[in-house]
Amino acid sequence: MHLLVLGATGPCGLQLIEQALALNHTLVLYVRSPQKLPETVTANPAVSVLEGQLTDAGKLAEALHGVHAVLSALGPAVKNGPFHPSNTPLAHAYSVIIDTMKTHDVKRLILLGTASMKDEHDKFSVQFAVLVSGVALFAHNAYKDVVAIGQTVRSEGTYDLIWTIARVPLLNDKPERDYVAGYVGDGRTGTKLSRAAFAAFVLKELEANEWCRKAPLITSP
Repeated sequence: MHLLVLGATGPCGLQLIEQALALNHTLVLYVRSPQKLPETVTANPAVSVLEGQLTDAGKLAEALHGVHAVLSALGPAVKNGPFHPSNTPLAHAYSVIIDTMKTHDVKRLILLGTASMKDEHDKFSVQFAVLVSGVALFAHNAYKDVVAIGQTVRSEGTYDLIWTIARVPLLNDKPERDYVAGYVGDGRTGTKLSRAAFAAFVLKELEANEWCRKAPLITSP
């Protein structure tokens, strides 16, 4: 497939790129800072890089030309913590992204989320209650933006957008790609996941379409 990758310069985005190329997909990377991409990525003939802002509908339209699906690893930068902007910039960006996708008839979106985005299938979990409360307290603006992303995708993606929110717990850089998909408190999911496993889920879901218009929690087994 021909795929648009958002959040490509972050660690989850780089995993998506590596695994997508290994599966012979062709990629458009829409980024603010192309210089952050490794040369091994930019030199690959299956990769096109387009510089632009997430709120630039014209540039996004250019990036979406001929694309079959959008894979997004966008999320608040961990290093920014409590200094994330208060005006939910990522949620606003997703509103522009979804509107532009609709205009250009791109119907598949798989995006990174977190357990801060509650789901009706979740059950109570002490571990996740502590984790989410900690984020809400110490990185409130980032928490607010993540919650708003979930609301934006669910409310504005109601036309014929086929979205999947891959909610993740605490991420690490281990190489393992095994994962389980479920919901908070279901007795199967845990509190950790490798970024490699996140990418593996996204690329499998791209083909399998098992979690359409759902927001599973993806964790290590």
